[in-house]
Amino acid sequence: MRWRARRRFALAALTALAATAVLVVNPPGAQAAGPVPHYVMTAFTNSSESNMYVYDSANATNFSLVRANAFTPPSGLIRDPSVMRHTDGYYYVVYTTGWTGDTIGFARSADYVTWTFLRNVRVGLNGATGSTWAPEWFRDSDGSVHVVYSASTTGTAGQFRPHRVTATSGDLSTWSSPVALGIPANYIDSFLVRIGGTYHNFLKNETTKYIEHATATSLDGPWTFRGTGNWAGWGSGLEGPAVVQLPDGRWRVYFDQYGQQRYYYADSTDLFSFGAKVELPGLSGTARHFTVLRETSGDSTTVPTGNRSLRSADVAEGYLRHRDYLAYVEPVGTAADRQDATFTVVAGLANAACVSFRSLNFPDRYLRHYAFRGRLDVNSGDATFARDATFCGRAGLAGGVSFESYSHPGRYLRHVGGEVRVDLYTPGSAFAGSASFTVTVPLAP
Repeated sequence: MRWRARRRFALAALTALAATAVLVVNPPGAQAAGPVPHYVMTAFTNSSESNMYVYDSANATNFSLVRANAFTPPSGLIRDPSVMRHTDGYYYVVYTTGWTGDTIGFARSADYVTWTFLRNVRVGLNGATGSTWAPEWFRDSDGSVHVVYSASTTGTAGQFRPHRVTATSGDLSTWSSPVALGIPANYIDSFLVRIGGTYHNFLKNETTKYIEHATATSLDGPWTFRGTGNWAGWGSGLEGPAVVQLPDGRWRVYFDQYGQQRYYYADSTDLFSFGAKVELPGLSGTARHFTVLRETSGDSTTVPTGNRSLRSADVAEGYLRHRDYLAYVEPVGTAADRQDATFTVVAGLANAACVSFRSLNFPDRYLRHYAFRGRLDVNSGDATFARDATFCGRAGLAGGVSFESYSHPGRYLRHVGGEVRVDLYTPGSAFAGSASFTVTVPLAP
């Protein structure tokens, strides 16, 4: 028996309009990395069910690896990791902890790259001999946060039924008793989307191995099946549906043809009629049972390219500059200082919708962060360097422009005691001033 790890992307912090779905909304300062929107994927792989891999995409189709082995739980497995961004600005994953048992696991991250284990939560219902699989986030339009999972009282060969638990604390540390969703026996992998007053449930019929579609006007049913059998023409042997809404209003469902280790997506305008399945490039045979989070918050502030200088918002005549290949914000005076405070702003090395800063007087070196310290390094040409040397323009926290790290979303380019760092956003005028710049004409010709 296989599993699933789809993603409950559509957890949101605001109520959708009548004809739209619930979308993700991040708090001030917790912006999305890269162009908006972008798509974060969490998965386990064919090579490991104890390590979580993180991917990112600007277009919901081409995913690049952000970090392999991004999280390993202290014990058990991390199958089916489902990711959301909570109203506190943190990313959370919930995951399957084992083939049998009655717990689900939780971890969180400030930047979706580095993760910290939080806890295993016992959801009851089936005890040590049962199975609790494929937990999936769902945030309803009233703001309530749920985890929907599949449970069998007789282990891996049992008749699975979808259930939910509901968070009873804002920090997601306590949960309600389980409630059955009212779906018949032997259905697993429920993935929920709400549009207006209608709940859509995409789930796997474990008997026929088809992905089916049901709707209801209440989270706990009763559910009416709208698509059964091979209703969408995708064939059998499928599992792990995960749904996101694209910027043009279409819906995309991802799913796994697990027997052949191949991943597909299909698109729809209304969630009832879907097009043919299309294989995702670069993921088949590697990622397994992933979920996708679309981040729609943030902005894509345009940063002018070419030779520029960056004046600090809170240091009189202070400019971003390099000295001995380290980055500082300081007043500049001499011609050499002015050279060091002039950069060529180019399309981002890791994402052309963002920017990178190339030194004017050392054109083979770029501003990047290493251990969160800003420095000027020779471009090594690898993906890690490209990400660490890419910054996304945001509306200035204290006017002008602020620059969010592409590799560590939520961290901003700022100065502390003159030294330039990439630090996690904290509210307040001190952080805002130190992380805001005016893009000026170049100080050096």
